[in-house]
Amino acid sequence: MALLEVRDLSVTYSPRDSAAVRAVNQVSFDVHDGEFVGLLGESGCGKSTLGTAVLRLLDKPAAITGGTIRFDGRDVTTTTEDELRSLRWVDLSTVFQSSMNSLNPVITVRRQFADTFEAHPDALGNDLDVDARAAELLEMVSLDRSVLGRFAHELSGGMKQRVALALALALEPRFVLLDEPTTGLDVVVQRDILDRLRELQARLGFAVLFISHDLGTVMELADRVMVMYAGEIVEDQPAAQMVTGHLHPYSAGLLGSYADPRDEVVKVEFIPGRPPDLSQSHGGCLFQPRCPVAVDTCRTVHPELLPAELGQVRCLLVEQTGDARAVLEKAAELRHRDQVFAAGPSMRIDAEPVLVVDGVSKIYKTRRGLSTTVTKAVDDVSFALRPGHVTALVGQSGSGKTTIARILTGVERPTSGSVRFKDAPVDHLRRRALRKYRRHVQLVFQDPFAALNPTRTVAYALSRPLQNHVDLDRAQARARAAELLETVGMSPAEQYLDKLPHQLSGGQRQRVVIARALAPEPEVLIADEPISMLDVSIRAEIIALLDQLVRDRGIAMLYITHDLLSARLLAGEVMVLNQGVMVERGATLDVIGEAKDPYTRKLLAAIPRPGARQLT
Repeated sequence: MALLEVRDLSVTYSPRDSAAVRAVNQVSFDVHDGEFVGLLGESGCGKSTLGTAVLRLLDKPAAITGGTIRFDGRDVTTTTEDELRSLRWVDLSTVFQSSMNSLNPVITVRRQFADTFEAHPDALGNDLDVDARAAELLEMVSLDRSVLGRFAHELSGGMKQRVALALALALEPRFVLLDEPTTGLDVVVQRDILDRLRELQARLGFAVLFISHDLGTVMELADRVMVMYAGEIVEDQPAAQMVTGHLHPYSAGLLGSYADPRDEVVKVEFIPGRPPDLSQSHGGCLFQPRCPVAVDTCRTVHPELLPAELGQVRCLLVEQTGDARAVLEKAAELRHRDQVFAAGPSMRIDAEPVLVVDGVSKIYKTRRGLSTTVTKAVDDVSFALRPGHVTALVGQSGSGKTTIARILTGVERPTSGSVRFKDAPVDHLRRRALRKYRRHVQLVFQDPFAALNPTRTVAYALSRPLQNHVDLDRAQARARAAELLETVGMSPAEQYLDKLPHQLSGGQRQRVVIARALAPEPEVLIADEPISMLDVSIRAEIIALLDQLVRDRGIAMLYITHDLLSARLLAGEVMVLNQGVMVERGATLDVIGEAKDPYTRKLLAAIPRPGARQLT
């Protein structure tokens, strides 16, 4: 008998002011003792809703509208809240996506462990030494005992997520749900946390359901992988088989968006279109509008999840032909060229630099009482940005990347060194001159959800820089805004001008942010982690867009990232920053393929390798 049995589970959102949405539709799966199961899919496909339903943590207007959930033979769907309270943390546990939101900001880490133990006094015994047990748990996730006395805001993102993992394991649960537990963390911290998680899982024997859109990580860590699309499971296979023997065209599209940056030629694909509106009825296959091999039957017949080879697949063509490989080969042949983005060997560009950074350092001083703490965020960094050329700045969180971006945009002034835009010393510009300079140097923000005013339309967002920097009137600005939307692939523009940000997908919002940065016709574009908040299937699309804009408009770009794959795809030159010091610099393929500095090699070692489990 499986530890967790989910049968025909459906979850529906029923808001008062809009149509009901079937977010999860008749999903069935098992998780066995000690099994590590991955759940993959784009944002909005129902992954988190499914996980929340399994834990019975759904908030209104969401509700379970069909099916059953059984844990160790016990029907969780009919269990009362009091009975559930005795199950949670003891048998069923979870690590949420946002570690900052899952930790109480007004009590210490010690108090949070104590609250967990006090809520379940029978789990570990009444004579439990809270400090000793909490310190033991922190040690399991590579944290020092001193963390017990700290508040959440005094910890880094990686440390907070480790505390959340330790809390989840505090009462030795049999099943742990991980919902995007490392999203937003840099690649090295992510590697440390996931390696430790896999080690603990193997040692303690708990089962895991790992929800993520990070394909590389899931494929590397999981025993089995389920792929979810539009509220349904479309494929379920062993992870090792999934890498080379995937069955569904959607799985092929997700896998095509991942590549090894160390290859001489790197190709990634993106899936055209967007997931369907689940508030509307759909008669056929839900993936059909985006599928390159769909036939007329796919538009009218809804496929069932049927056994195939070592797993299950939901595809009419695989069912009819019995040959998944032939279906996927045909899909690859029919993919349009504009769905594939490739990067070959780096090419050297000898154009005159437009922005020069020379020996820049930035020191921050923080005073607490009588003591002063000095932090050198950037230490003697020099580089140049050239027209039509992308330079990548790579490093972990806290390495000084964003500080450099703030210095280049004039938000911060360097403590020493200089920044020159053509012949103008940027670090000495006053208010009016600085405003004129910012027309030429624009920033693409990391989070497209936070970068746009939720109460203002797309037309307003684009018209502001046009009115401020280009002196266009309202009618001219609206016409130019439409042209900018067409430039970034949002066509027809009239369809988007009067929409609010919440009416756009994540990829569309990032396109609007890019269009806004292009509005004053800048010569330099600084892209600060522009794809880190996006689905893997959308990332290649945005990278291809940035590459085209640089080549077509002759823009000089500084691309800030901790993702070496995107740096490999986009940049001709890579600079590696570690604790404010530039430790390596050179042509992209040279730096990634023949890294010399130990820190660069550490970044490369943190890249997931699907199909090659590092910890057994």
